[in-house]
Amino acid sequence: MNPNLIKLQAYPFERLNELIANQTPNSQLSPISLAIGEPKHATPLIIKDALAKSVDSLSKYPSTKGTSELRQACAQWLINRFQLDEKNINENENVLPVNGTREALFALAQCVVHQGAKPVVLIPNPFYQIYEGAALLAGAEPVYYDCSVVDGDIPALWEINEKVWNRCQLLYICTPGNPTGEIAPAKTIKQLITYSLKYDFVIASDECYSEIYSPDSSPPMGLLHHAEKMANISLKNCMAFYSLSKRSNAPGLRSGFIAGSRKLIQEFFKYRTYHGCAMSLSTQAASIAAWSDESHVESNRQLYDQKFTSVIEIINSILECQKPEAGFYLWPKLPLDEVEFCKLLYSKKNVLSLPGSYLAREVNGYNPGKNRVRLALVAEQEQCIQAAQRIRELLEEL
Repeated sequence: MNPNLIKLQAYPFERLNELIANQTPNSQLSPISLAIGEPKHATPLIIKDALAKSVDSLSKYPSTKGTSELRQACAQWLINRFQLDEKNINENENVLPVNGTREALFALAQCVVHQGAKPVVLIPNPFYQIYEGAALLAGAEPVYYDCSVVDGDIPALWEINEKVWNRCQLLYICTPGNPTGEIAPAKTIKQLITYSLKYDFVIASDECYSEIYSPDSSPPMGLLHHAEKMANISLKNCMAFYSLSKRSNAPGLRSGFIAGSRKLIQEFFKYRTYHGCAMSLSTQAASIAAWSDESHVESNRQLYDQKFTSVIEIINSILECQKPEAGFYLWPKLPLDEVEFCKLLYSKKNVLSLPGSYLAREVNGYNPGKNRVRLALVAEQEQCIQAAQRIRELLEEL
């Protein structure tokens, strides 16, 4: 067995299941889950129709690289969305379809980490646990950095000493962040690109929440946009990850793509031909339809915006809660222990939530998820409103 398997920690939802295993929820109230970031809005008909019309293609083997039509759709979306020069994005060299960003975020570490060099993988804290598992199974040492945005920067990054930067082979950044909803500032991303060129490490920018932002605000820009702005037109050491799960309410489709440096795409493609991760042709057809349409994404943003407005209005009277810059999570600070809060919320109010500490690691005696809870506003608006009312009632009772 791989000896690194023993280093893996239980996934947050395994820990949540253990937490509530002996709790009896209030049966007089209907169950509401705000724990898992699984979109509950309807999958758009254009995606379903394209999927249904292409079922005959199941008789054919798909290629790892995907069809040229899908790569073109991804490349064009990327160019339009992030204001990129089309001369710098080639669908045959800079884009590769993947079976959801989770698969790709994990696999990238296995591809790029060189185990013989005492490698370090830098991970935001709090974080999506795939980053940690990917680093450990690649034989690297995970080093966690506080990803809080302060005065237009992420200052914890620049407190990392040079010995760590010299050992760094891969850095994960999530923008907009899960669970914080914060957008990494341009200043930070540009400085990270400068560091990546100096110390020669890969930046993996998880941007799967990039399309869920306030309808009244400007779209958040990502890694590739900033790389081009600072004249890194080859996108050296840059890899960005995009998904249809959140953007298009299609988590079961398992479809996304990665984009970045020609060299990185080429090497990762080679890795994936052995990994056996080709996307079915029917999924590719549905993905083309999704990436080629923005109207359903705009409607999706409106729905989340309405839920944020309603929920924050209800709980702000007793719990300080700010609307995130992007994404669909609330990340409020609690007046009590987060684990105890989640147990009480489940047993007394039949609402499932996720303790913030389950999404972070303690570093130097500090866990950034301590006394915080992640609330995923993925349910229908009426359920989110009911959940907010129950949260307020619980805190008033306490």
